Amino acid sequence: MINKNITERWARTEWFRQARFGMFIHWGLYAIPSRGEWVRSVEKMPLEQYQQFFDEFKAEEYRPKEWAALAKKAGMKYAILTAKHHDGFCLWDTKLTDYKSTNTPAKRDLVREYVDAFRAEGIKVGLYFSIVDWQHQDYPHFEDSYHPMRENKDYSNEKRDINRYIEFMHGQIHELLTGYGHLDIMWFDFSYDKMAGDTWKSQELIDMVRSIQPHIIIDNRLEGSGEKSGTILTNNPSDFAGDFACPEQMVPPAGIVNESGDSVPWEACLTLNSNWGYCAADQHWKPASMVIRMLVECVSKNGNLLLNVGPDAKGRIPAQSIKILEEVGNWMEKNSRSIYNCGIADFPKPEWGRFTQNGKKLYAHIYEPQAGAISLMNMAGKLEKARHLSDGSEVRIPPKEWNLSEYKEHEFLYLKPGHGNNYPLPDETDTVVEITLK
Repeated sequence: MINKNITERWARTEWFRQARFGMFIHWGLYAIPSRGEWVRSVEKMPLEQYQQFFDEFKAEEYRPKEWAALAKKAGMKYAILTAKHHDGFCLWDTKLTDYKSTNTPAKRDLVREYVDAFRAEGIKVGLYFSIVDWQHQDYPHFEDSYHPMRENKDYSNEKRDINRYIEFMHGQIHELLTGYGHLDIMWFDFSYDKMAGDTWKSQELIDMVRSIQPHIIIDNRLEGSGEKSGTILTNNPSDFAGDFACPEQMVPPAGIVNESGDSVPWEACLTLNSNWGYCAADQHWKPASMVIRMLVECVSKNGNLLLNVGPDAKGRIPAQSIKILEEVGNWMEKNSRSIYNCGIADFPKPEWGRFTQNGKKLYAHIYEPQAGAISLMNMAGKLEKARHLSDGSEVRIPPKEWNLSEYKEHEFLYLKPGHGNNYPLPDETDTVVEITLK
């Protein structure tokens, strides 16, 4: 008998598996020190020192409508904003703590503005919520694996009550689920050591989530993290195993499947440079060509790409991020049919690139120019026609000419008129040919 959580997650994630491309947005107080979102933990920074960033957080150039327009231009179908990261700072007007954006000089409910702006562009909205909280006094401090005060004996856990923290954490999630209308994703982060599953009272939490917004999809980090996936990869996932796996800062070697070999929904979350939160010194940007190929790779393995931007302290997405996403958008404008609603192909990965597929439409993503015809291995008699996806022009499927006559089990393509002239490629990043199968 199939576990009900498997069938239910497959139904809930239908739109997610069609969308394929999303925007991750890491933004908070950590944009001011500009050394990444883990700056408090890495530098073992006391809360009193971190307070200076709370006191000067103005967000004076936060214009989420511009963020949403950029996401749409890039071809992204959903977005996820860090409503609260590990530092405990909240971007919404929570009633459960004073550690929130409406108490900073910004004096704005930043989540409200985000959901309104992205919905207006037709982009599905999600919220990232850290189940870790370094600001809350009842969260474990000393000897915790990640807390900034983990090595400071003055921050003993003797009078801290994890149950009070869990009640607070559940209450904040309830606020988000009831205060911002229809949400599409809750992206929880993250479990570690003993801080996992039952520690979070995850069954109670997921029951609450499903009772309020039964359609919502969640990631697998109430059980797992970037290091381990939890029971989502088994035939009997728990109720809080999540609807999709989320490998971090890598694209898995193959599609993610459970122990029976059945596909599990997943997305690879990756940064545009080397950091999630804004880091002014980090100029190691992935070029648009790499982003496009990462996206194609994810889709070719039945997965999604969740690509991060880290706005600066004023609320501006870095200019280099904008440039890259606009270039990706130019490619998507011509070739998005090979991404949306597509997945793993019925044919193995070719040497010159990758395949994605949607029913009888097979998309050849050609990365490497060939000296002669482009070979389609073991596909003889299976092709009805081939067209350049970018402009609809014909791609010739030649008869078995003299130099191809011995390879009867294969088919071949010529991208240009004539014979043997497939160099250079029309699009050096990814020339996409739409093949209609018989």
